[in-house]
Amino acid sequence: MRTIALIQGDAAGIGPELMVKLLRQDHVARAANILVIGDERLMRAGETVAGQELPEIRYVDDIADLDFTSARINHLNMHQHGVDAAEFGKASAACGAACLAWLTRGYELAAEGRIDGICFLPFNKEAMYLGGSEHIDELSFARSFFKLPNRPSEFNVANGMWNGRVTSHVPMKDVPELLTHERVLESIELTDKTLKMAGYDRPRIVVAAYNPHAGDGGLLGDEEIRVIRPAVKSAREKQILVAGPMPADTLWLKVRDGHYDAVVTMYHDQGQIAIKLMGFEKGVSVLAGLPVPITTPAHGTASDIAGRNLANVAPTANAVTMLVNMVERRNAIAGLELPEVARLG
Repeated sequence: MRTIALIQGDAAGIGPELMVKLLRQDHVARAANILVIGDERLMRAGETVAGQELPEIRYVDDIADLDFTSARINHLNMHQHGVDAAEFGKASAACGAACLAWLTRGYELAAEGRIDGICFLPFNKEAMYLGGSEHIDELSFARSFFKLPNRPSEFNVANGMWNGRVTSHVPMKDVPELLTHERVLESIELTDKTLKMAGYDRPRIVVAAYNPHAGDGGLLGDEEIRVIRPAVKSAREKQILVAGPMPADTLWLKVRDGHYDAVVTMYHDQGQIAIKLMGFEKGVSVLAGLPVPITTPAHGTASDIAGRNLANVAPTANAVTMLVNMVERRNAIAGLELPEVARLG
């Protein structure tokens, strides 16, 4: 049976509560061998907030002591100074450093071949910066850790709708110069591969225009003519089922109505606003183009409800379900091999 890692989220957010609610779901525990990476004290804190007890878990301090025959859920205990004193809703260096340490250990275990996939619970980017992160987000950290020459991407998924992006966590002023034929084509190709790994035999992809009304033939901008349309043509020549560019303000209606499976947008909010509006309570983020499948719930640490037992576990459960599905399919389909891991040491 495959082994997946669950990384505990920021101690000051809803992560501790979500972990308890997640592990109490029978279908999650049956889906794979589960390795929780984090601090045992947060498990107890989560029990207190959720008002629920955890199922049987084997706690270990050394990876060599893992044993999934006696317990399907193992917990690798990495004590991190200060997380037990975290104040709900407040970003702190201690919590950020802890998340960095736990995520790094997950990447290391993936590089060593000990785990097949990772799902991390919500992190706080401000806390991670305070804790010493040199990266803008988890995707950038993963690319650096695995020494990848390619450009991985984040997908958001809700109610069967997928959103991939050509640019993501960059200032809007930098977007125009980043919209190149190579980047758009690369994003379309990665969308096709990722959806195939998620169970779509022939994904139906639509590409968003960048300008209002798809540029109106060049009157409102020429990125569609110069960059996007030629990239779509190149993708079709590679037998990818893709349409566009289409005006971004209407194409989501076609996706909602089932005409397409995925949208490739040109910048972050162009897709995020739509997909979160239509399915935020169930949303999952997928980090694609990496040597190991990685998912996370699409929401953040929800500081406004942290510690109040109000967190909805559905997005996290969906993230685990999607992760297991991708792990099972990753090497089963010809041509979908993930990048080689840069082995440690």
